[in-house]
Amino acid sequence: MISEILTILDWVIIATAMGAVVWLITQPYLRGWSRAERRASDLLRDILTPEQFRQLLWHGYLEVPSPTAPQRIYRVPRGRGFVQVIENGRATMRLCLQPVENLPDADIVVLHKLMIEGNEELYLQKANKYLCTD
Repeated sequence: MISEILTILDWVIIATAMGAVVWLITQPYLRGWSRAERRASDLLRDILTPEQFRQLLWHGYLEVPSPTAPQRIYRVPRGRGFVQVIENGRATMRLCLQPVENLPDADIVVLHKLMIEGNEELYLQKANKYLCTD
C-alpha cells in the first residue's frame, strides 16, 4: 500500500516538473505573445546553457558570474525587477538598469547577461545602485 502511494507521488512530481517545462516552451505561443516576444524567448534559450535555462525556469533568476571578481555573482530576475549583487554569498547591492525602449522580458535577461559579461565596469557605471543593509 505504501509503495503504491509512493509510486503515485513519484508520478505526480514527474508530471508537475514536465508540465513546467512544457509551459515555458509553449507559453509564447499560447498567450498570444507578439512575434518579438517569441523571438526573444527563442534567443534566450539559444544563449543560455541548459543549466542556466533550468535555473531561470526553476528559481526565477539567472546567476551571472562576475568576469572580474570571482566572489561576485549577479542574480538577474526572469521578469522585471532589480538585479541583485551577491558577494561571498550575501546580497550587497540591488541594481536598476532598464533599456530606453520597451523590450520583452527575455530580451532584458539577455541584455543583462551580455552587458555583465562584455563590460562589467560600464554596466556598473550605468546602473542605479541601492545598498542592501541587514
